[in-house]
Amino acid sequence: MTHDAKSCMERPCKKGAKWTNMHIAPDEKIETFELDYDGKRDRWNGYDASTYAHVIERYEARDEARRKYLKEQQLKKLEEKNSKNDGEGEGGGGEDSDEDDDDDELKVDEAKVDESKQMDFAKVEKRVRTTGGGSTGTVRNLRIREDTAKYLLNLDVNSAYYDPKTRSMREDPLPDADPNEKFYEGDNQYRMSGQALEFKQLNIHAWEAFDKGQDIHMQAAPSQAELLFRNYKVIKEKLKSKTKDTIMEKYGNAATEEEIPMELLLGQSERQVEYDRAGRVIKGMETSLPKSKYEEDVFINNHTSVWGSWWKDHQWGYKCCKQTIRNSYCTGAAGIEAAEAATDLMKANIARKATSEDAPAPAEDKKLATWGTEVPEDLVLDEKLLTEALKKEDERRREEKDERKRKYNVRWNDKVTAEEMEAYRMKKVHHDDPMKDFLN
Repeated sequence: MTHDAKSCMERPCKKGAKWTNMHIAPDEKIETFELDYDGKRDRWNGYDASTYAHVIERYEARDEARRKYLKEQQLKKLEEKNSKNDGEGEGGGGEDSDEDDDDDELKVDEAKVDESKQMDFAKVEKRVRTTGGGSTGTVRNLRIREDTAKYLLNLDVNSAYYDPKTRSMREDPLPDADPNEKFYEGDNQYRMSGQALEFKQLNIHAWEAFDKGQDIHMQAAPSQAELLFRNYKVIKEKLKSKTKDTIMEKYGNAATEEEIPMELLLGQSERQVEYDRAGRVIKGMETSLPKSKYEEDVFINNHTSVWGSWWKDHQWGYKCCKQTIRNSYCTGAAGIEAAEAATDLMKANIARKATSEDAPAPAEDKKLATWGTEVPEDLVLDEKLLTEALKKEDERRREEKDERKRKYNVRWNDKVTAEEMEAYRMKKVHHDDPMKDFLN
């Protein structure tokens, strides 16, 4: 009443019970349990410990029958020896040693029964394998009885083939399962991994070396074969590295180059992408732009462009606000207008000052130039400007010596005044001058 014939656990009858009115089984009781996580996975859930008493009774009955059989055999053997000794005793009697032996054989301790006979179920099965050459060998079946049998892992008839005679399954019965959850991947997995693969390679090396004339045999001298195989691997690795270094010295190594050509980075591919009129992708995937290991499109201090996106008058800056000061706050369009106004005002002041200068400064506080012989005689130098030029020349020489003091923006002044030229001449050391050591 509670299940169909397919899921019934009773022995099926030739004719149904509803037609014969015989062997009518009672309806089973279906119970529902609300189990927790551990209860669902408890392998002994619902097990009645009292049922194990039947197992104990069966084993005790077997042991009792074995002891009874051994006792009957001993009594039978004793009767045969007694009848034999009675026939020989009429002619003169036997020896004392024979009687002692018989007494020792009669004292059979039932507790000292052969353990191998009592533990027949725990013995490892042995199968004798005969090869074509006539030699035989013993193959042990060491499968753990708690593990699931190989042929029960996948019941599909088209899965990995299982040989019942040798109990072997070479292929993986569950090739699509997660490798981390599988405990058996076929017999070939044991043959092609671990020390089995190393032993196979060792045998192959011994065979090849023997064919080439070396006195090596894997079974006769295994230690020698393994030592030669280790030396062979070391020499092979050295030769491979030497060949690799020779090729790299001759042709170079493209993998170590810092800059990769853009033709390789943005090369063509065979991927086809179809777009509609609005620019949306219909078929295929858009090619993602390559990114470097550095941070891209990271803006700071309210800027909308990165540092170095603008260049003017030998200076780098930000394109969004046209500032040349790094890590400054973005001023936007207002900052651009203010900078342009300041530039226009400076140009106007320079033009007005140029027009207002009518005569040169008086030459009483100036002195003649001392550099070169082709300098005009009427050229005079300003003492104040010459002092400032000497200080600038010292600063420039210190910056040339220490690269850490160089600034981001280097401004080049193409217009050199007479005072700056005189300062450069005075600081310059003439190596051919015999009096150069007395300048200071």
